[in-house]
Amino acid sequence: MNADFKDPAWQAANHRYLLAALAVVRSGLAIFVHPDDAESIERLQVDERELQAAAAAMPSKSAVERMSHLFGLSPFERGVVLLCAGIEFSGDLAKLCGLAHGDTQRSYPTLGLALSTLAEPHWDAIGPTAPLRHWQLIKLGEGLALTNRPLNIDERILHYLAGIQYLDARLMGTIEPITDVGALVPSHQILADRVAAIFAPQLQQEDVPIVQLCGAETASKRSIAANAADRLGLNLYVMLAQSMPIVPAELEQLICLWTRETMLSQNALLIDCEALDLGDANRISAIGRILDRLSGIIIITSREGLRMQARSAVRFDVNKPNSIEQNQVWDETLAKVLPQLNGRVTTLVNQFNLNAATIRAACAEVAGSLSQADDPIQLGSILWDACRVQARPRLDELAQRIEPAATWGDLVLPEAQKQILIDVAAHVKQRATVYESWGFASKGARGLGISALFSGTSGTGKTLAAEVLAQQLRLDLYRIDLSSVVSKYIGETEKNLRQVFDAAEQGGAIFLFDEADALFGKRSEVKDAKDRYANIEVSYLLQRMECYPGLAILTTNLKSSIDTAFMRRIRFVVQFPFPDAAQRAEIWRRIFPANTPTQDLEPLQLARLSVAGGNIRNIALNAAFLAADAGESVQMKHLLRAAQSEYSKLEKTLTEAEVGGWV
Repeated sequence: MNADFKDPAWQAANHRYLLAALAVVRSGLAIFVHPDDAESIERLQVDERELQAAAAAMPSKSAVERMSHLFGLSPFERGVVLLCAGIEFSGDLAKLCGLAHGDTQRSYPTLGLALSTLAEPHWDAIGPTAPLRHWQLIKLGEGLALTNRPLNIDERILHYLAGIQYLDARLMGTIEPITDVGALVPSHQILADRVAAIFAPQLQQEDVPIVQLCGAETASKRSIAANAADRLGLNLYVMLAQSMPIVPAELEQLICLWTRETMLSQNALLIDCEALDLGDANRISAIGRILDRLSGIIIITSREGLRMQARSAVRFDVNKPNSIEQNQVWDETLAKVLPQLNGRVTTLVNQFNLNAATIRAACAEVAGSLSQADDPIQLGSILWDACRVQARPRLDELAQRIEPAATWGDLVLPEAQKQILIDVAAHVKQRATVYESWGFASKGARGLGISALFSGTSGTGKTLAAEVLAQQLRLDLYRIDLSSVVSKYIGETEKNLRQVFDAAEQGGAIFLFDEADALFGKRSEVKDAKDRYANIEVSYLLQRMECYPGLAILTTNLKSSIDTAFMRRIRFVVQFPFPDAAQRAEIWRRIFPANTPTQDLEPLQLARLSVAGGNIRNIALNAAFLAADAGESVQMKHLLRAAQSEYSKLEKTLTEAEVGGWV
């Protein structure tokens, strides 16, 4: 049917048929006005013969005939629609209506006029539940007497009769078309074929099952649905669950208009429930009502399946393309823009779990600014950064992205702790080799998450070490805002944690749970409901950390406060000691950037300050501001003033043993 409306031959034949059908209505009205006019009677006979000829010339059913069949219109109801349409297409018909009413000001059709002039009239045609008004084919104007109210054709129906297809304007903004049918990876193509196979034999049935596409891979679901719809010759439209009306009258209007659209053209509806709040009872109820009332092809996308009440449903889980498919997409895309990188994308696939659309976007991002002659190693580095940007999670207010600037040279730690950090980086870089190539993943997903606990007093370098790892691995570092994640409302903390981990799945970002005692504390004995739900939060977090493919770092000032269940599951534990005098001296040697002017600084004297690295940085930064304001290089006198300020903040006394002989 959709193809007919685009066929020029059908369009021409339909135009002829519509004009002939309107001419018959006009001639009948002319005879009513002038019943003894032989010319009008003869004209009606000519118009009826032309209508028969136009019908015979149609390559397939005309829009008028289709409308009559779809909505089950009687010959009289069909005539009412044509009478109303004729007013829009012909000024002569409007004049005849005025003459028929005996009042030239009433140049519009009415029920009374239709009952008097059209064949096979019946009063119930204008009833609220009859097709004309139920499907809103015509609109009933204002007036006292029902038979004298103006009748107007609905604009969407008017254009349909003329052979023009479009989405009803009243649905726009709530329902939008999906036109991009991209190539699918093999596993997703199989799903699209299965979806199409479910719908194909039941396109014209009212009890066609609903298809649910579930899972965390949201981006590919629309492509799968669009591919299936395209195979069946359907127009695919999408409606976001959060934009769906919940006011009963508005919801009924939506149901009516969309059902009418599915009758007028071959459409399928995708209801996007990815961002649906399962606690929104009104919206859940509205979705249930729509699913129970709407007929036709419906596809639902959501992370978890929705319960169906009246209609049956078929569920498919959509996963990310596997590593082989991702390699194939990389190779196919790079062959067009950066052929010298073909076969060199293994590290990208190992690190970034991307879908086909994101891979193509990453390639497009760098292709325009690179030369085919560029060094492949350099190109690979640029492409890595493009993937990191494309895979960057959208965490809104739940986390803060930190731009890592620290390197190994900025980190002063005992050799044993440094070696553990080097091992952490090695685990992240080689996880694909060990898990996939060497088969550890086949033994189960538990315990594959890489986690580390950084323990030590404030200022000993825990956050700095996380920055160093992010810089070394060239991955995004996110500090989780526990004040935003932890909620007093039951279930909200788990929901926020799920959002954090799900958002970062494709890029393997590094998570830093700073001062994690509040979230990872010891589980308590269950004495009431609050204890039970608090323990559920901890258990949920344990589960997600074990399966998270990236690196999760916890920091705490008090290791003993961490739940022992966490300690068993944490792969690395790094104790950050309070720096001794030699380590403090080394920190002082490295603390000032190369561009900072300094004069006669004595690291060994400065090392007598019994403070951690974080406090040393505060003192150095404060001294730099004092020196800059005085127009001088940073000197010991500036550091003395800065140290006094820092000690005052710490409520400590600056002793002579620490600063004696500085100035």
